[in-house]
Amino acid sequence: MNPHDMAKRPGAHLVAEEFGVEDPWALSDDHPPRDPLHLVGRTVAEAARDVDELHGELTCAAQSAIELLEPIGRGDHAGMRGWYGILRTTGPQIELLVARRGAAYEQLTRAVSTYRRLLPKSDTALVSKAPRESLAREQAPGRDDGWAIAGGRQLRALEAVEAGGLRFHQSAAYGYIYLSDRWGQRPNPEIWPETVQRLVADGLLAQDTSAGLYRPGQLLSLTPQGEATLRDTRTATPRLSAALSRSNTAAISGVVAASAVAPAPATSAATQPSRSR
Repeated sequence: MNPHDMAKRPGAHLVAEEFGVEDPWALSDDHPPRDPLHLVGRTVAEAARDVDELHGELTCAAQSAIELLEPIGRGDHAGMRGWYGILRTTGPQIELLVARRGAAYEQLTRAVSTYRRLLPKSDTALVSKAPRESLAREQAPGRDDGWAIAGGRQLRALEAVEAGGLRFHQSAAYGYIYLSDRWGQRPNPEIWPETVQRLVADGLLAQDTSAGLYRPGQLLSLTPQGEATLRDTRTATPRLSAALSRSNTAAISGVVAASAVAPAPATSAATQPSRSR
């Protein structure tokens, strides 16, 4: 469980989510001074500290603005003198802090991505524990996730990845998973995250775990097996349609032919009309 409140320490919260450490400085302390992981780990910790400090300043400034505006909420407008009145200092301060906090958070996400790329593969697997655990559950015997690739969902997902730019994300605030296309928007037609998880588990897609799940997201690409499956599926689809068409045509023709050559039913003696003598 993450020990940090995202509303109070978003920087430390992000580091804990990515690497499972309570103290961001542990990323550097666990390595020798000249080790690249030590240097980049310090950058991550410093960026997380900057984010948290700026977030605290921004929170205080916003609370001050709320306190200044409380009389207006009570109907007391006597002290209002426009932008250069009650908000002449707080307003610009908030705007500046928002920009600085945003820049610091971008710096933190870049440092986190760099640190992840430097990790040995075994360590990278550990920091990707949460998404890999969900995939491991899907790979377990007797899994019941065929719905994730049914109804053409597998083909749509493979084609979306082939087009490029499809990324897998996890919300930093709420933990849900989602996808974005090359423009940072929801894919259209819709691709289910569960479909992508199934295809990664099946070895058809590769997920770039060196990037952060939150920002910029983990880029998806086709594996050689996925490329072969996509080719086979595209080839099989028109052939299946043609085969079904031929089958239906043959069935209809057979019924017509059978009705044309079928002998007329014989009339039994019991049903023949009697002739008068």
